[in-house]
Amino acid sequence: MKAVTIDLNADVGEGLDDAHVMPFLTSASVACGLHAGSPSTMDETVQLALTHGVRLGAHPGYADREHFGRVFVEMPAKEVERLVLYQIGALDAFVRSQGAHLSHVKPHGALYHAAGEFPDVARAIAEAVRRCRPTLFLVGQAGSMLLEAGREAGLPVAAEAFADRRYQADGSLVARTRPDALWTDPEAAAAQALSIARDGFVTALDGTRVEVKARTLCIHGDTPAAPAIARRIREVLQQEGVTVAPLDRRTRQRPPAAAADSAAPRHV
Repeated sequence: MKAVTIDLNADVGEGLDDAHVMPFLTSASVACGLHAGSPSTMDETVQLALTHGVRLGAHPGYADREHFGRVFVEMPAKEVERLVLYQIGALDAFVRSQGAHLSHVKPHGALYHAAGEFPDVARAIAEAVRRCRPTLFLVGQAGSMLLEAGREAGLPVAAEAFADRRYQADGSLVARTRPDALWTDPEAAAAQALSIARDGFVTALDGTRVEVKARTLCIHGDTPAAPAIARRIREVLQQEGVTVAPLDRRTRQRPPAAAADSAAPRHV
């Protein structure tokens, strides 16, 4: 069987306790203070990730705390570009201050999905990342036009799939307004993670097999039982011979503190 390697990421720094999820991740996308988070939260989340040797990415969203950045905001493409660049720069300052580097940029919520629907939004986000640092990975949903915009801008890109979100037959995610939008059972989420990483497909709500080619798997810190889901995904992937490693695994990050060794999973 062909060797399989995949990144495991989570959206963090959004006001929840990320300490119990972080040990199982290889990458973390940190809220940049507009849809969620604050300067203190950003700094503390960066410290937590580095303690566990987790790569860091910016998670920019619309400046819409009322709706947690999950409602589309119509704005000119140039303003989207500036909004994203502003947030990347803010997180980058905290990361650099601790002797580390950003690995990637992953838009949040409605901005993420708008980049898969509107070419001008996708190009604006890609240009913001390019202006900050063209070596940053741009993360977008597998099949999204955001990935193509990133390639056109000369960026490395990473297709993302979701372990804790359910899929429709057309490859889109089940809307969060539906009660069956999430996998909250660790076994079910781990099964979907394995199906994506090893076999390249998910099973949609109607039983359809949907092809999904991804380099990184996401879980959400605000999904119920997120720590148990993260732990079980790592266990199952290891048992099935899938290597979990960050996108930029060839670049050394600041080494994790010795105290974190016992907390980190030993199956990587």
